[in-house]
Amino acid sequence: MSQERIYKVLLGPVVSEKAAAAGEAGNQVVFKVAADATKLEVKAAVQALFDTKVEQVRILNVKGKTKRTRYGLGKRSDWKKAYVRLEQGQDIDFAVAE
Repeated sequence: MSQERIYKVLLGPVVSEKAAAAGEAGNQVVFKVAADATKLEVKAAVQALFDTKVEQVRILNVKGKTKRTRYGLGKRSDWKKAYVRLEQGQDIDFAVAE
């Protein structure tokens, strides 16, 4: 996989209560990924960018909600997220170093 594709696969971490619970319980990290990303691409990108070992990747499509606005019905965009299980002893720290 090219270096350019590695940077396009991972769009950012998902920060939510469910993602935090998954991280504490099962040594997992949740990422928002590109809509056309595969499990193998996500695994390669995480291992290359964060220098960690990945045990398992689960990907799911999140359907955008239909919302009612004053102009009628609108729809939020669909997106894809990946649950990445790291091997025992591995960790990803998102804290910004100054």
